[in-house]
Formats: sequence, structure tokens, C-alpha cells
Amino acid sequence: MTRETGAGGTKQMPDVASNSMVDHIHSTLDWVGMSEIHLPARVSDTLAGERPVSTSIQAYVNLANPDSKGIHMSRLFLMLEETFGDHSVSAASIEQLLRNFLQTHEGLSTRGFVQLDFEYSMRRPALKSSYSGWKSYPVSIKGTLCEEGMRIEMYVEVPYSSTCPCSAALSRQLIQEQFRRDFAEGKVDADAVFEWLGTEEGILATPHSQRSVAQVRVLLDHTEGDAFPITALIDSIEGALKTPVQTAVKRVDEQEFALLNGQNLMFCEDAARRLKQALNPQGCYKDFWLRVNHLESLHAHNAVAIVTKEVDGGYLPIP
Repeated sequence: MTRETGAGGTKQMPDVASNSMVDHIHSTLDWVGMSEIHLPARVSDTLAGERPVSTSIQAYVNLANPDSKGIHMSRLFLMLEETFGDHSVSAASIEQLLRNFLQTHEGLSTRGFVQLDFEYSMRRPALKSSYSGWKSYPVSIKGTLCEEGMRIEMYVEVPYSSTCPCSAALSRQLIQEQFRRDFAEGKVDADAVFEWLGTEEGILATPHSQRSVAQVRVLLDHTEGDAFPITALIDSIEGALKTPVQTAVKRVDEQEFALLNGQNLMFCEDAARRLKQALNPQGCYKDFWLRVNHLESLHAHNAVAIVTKEVDGGYLPIP
């Protein structure tokens, strides 16, 4: 029994979660808790400082006592509201939250877990003009506290454009063949060729490209600081791929985007290798798992590549 104070005074209330029940199945459970908890929060970013976000949260503890009926879910909920109402989302606040989870479930639980999913908005400049616009990136921050210690992970999704190298080669071949047909006789005039290159009849084929998505999960060295490298990770991904999806553009920006796509032809394998090369030397990421998805415009299926940092005991290259 527990005591609760309300408008009618203090009275004893049954505590079903703590009571041992003779008629229930005696077993431990890996995780028990809640999902789809919607709370406003402020997230600490290493480059951008504190930013307001709207989160969807999962919060769990394990049930290590086989004789206990269940956990105290309301305690988890109240601690989420208290922690992220008073503090920004940081490595320190997540660790303290999980320690509070276990403290309030002493004798019941030995592990705690929390995951916050949110859209992270960044203002991105156009490639050439003075335009800029907001771009939203799905982000997840995950904390796990267990017997082995504290573990902080971060996940981001970054859209980009990919142009097929094979399609580009086939398009160039068709243009070459058309050139030979149109300029088969006599001496070739440079001005005539210049004009021809600006016609639809001359450039009769273009390579196919598609919007693509990089999914990147990193294991953070949270001893280096409390803030999360959200902006830094997104910048690293876009910098390695070189063809980030744009926001507001003028024609000069669209032309520059076409140039970048032509200079960065990529199969999904190429994109995955670029990202691995970019992330490997960054010491703040103890491990990483990444998946690139090219949402094919030629096919009805997607092209996918997956790679990890290949750390002993680290992330497995599981799709």
C-alpha cells in the first residue's frame, strides 16, 4: 500500500506494481515502459547551442525481479517532464535521468533506456545566390544505462541527390552518336558546335538521378562533452556527398546543383565509401553504422549499401 494526498486528504492506495501476486507468471522482462510520449525540449548542439525541439520519447526499464507484477510507469513519465522541463537534452541530463529511473525502481530494475526522436531544423544557404531556407532532418538520441555503464547514441537522416554513373555514360554515348550524325560532313565549325550543344536535339539524353537518403548512427564518446554534434555530423555527411538537397533556389543555384551532380556521379557503393572515409578519422564517434538508400528513378526498387566502422564488439552491418 502507498499513501497519496488528494482533495479528500491522505489515504492508502493499493500498489499493484510492487505487490507480489501469487497468480501471475514469475518471469523477468527485458524492457517495460512507454512510447510515443510527446514533450517539448531543448537540445544542446556543439555548434548551434540550445535549440527548441518537439520530441517523441520512448522510456523503459527492465523488470529484473521475477516476483514483481510490474514497474511504476508514472514515475518514468514524471521524471521525463521534470528533467527536460528544467534541463536541456544533453549527455549529462540523459545519464541523470536514467539513474533516477533506476533509483525509483530499486529492487525492480537494473537497466534504463530512453530515446528521443525529433525533427532538427537548420537554415541552409543556396549554392550561389543570397537565398536560404529551412531544412528539417530526422534525429534520434538514445541513452542506455546498464551494468556495463552509460551508452549514448545519435542517429540522423540526410537527403541528397545521386546521379547514376552508368546512365551518365550511356547518355554521353548517345550525344556522341548524334554529334557524328549531325557533323558527319566537312569541317566542324566551333560556333556551330557551340550552338548545337545548347539544343535539345544535340543533348538528346540526360542521365537519371534521384533523391537519396543517408541514415547514420554513431556511438558517442560522451566523456568529451555534454552537447550533441548534430550540426557537425550533418555537415560532415553533406560535405562528403557534395550534393545536398536544396531549399529556396534561383536558376544560378539550380545550375550549380546540376554541375555538382555531374561532378559527383555516385552508385550507392560510392556514397557509402565516401561517408565511411569521412567518419573514420573523427574521434568523437567511437563507432558508426550507416546505410545509404538511392530511391531509384529507373527501377521500382531502391539501391542500398551498408557499412560500419568495424570495431570489435561494435555495430553489426545488419540492414
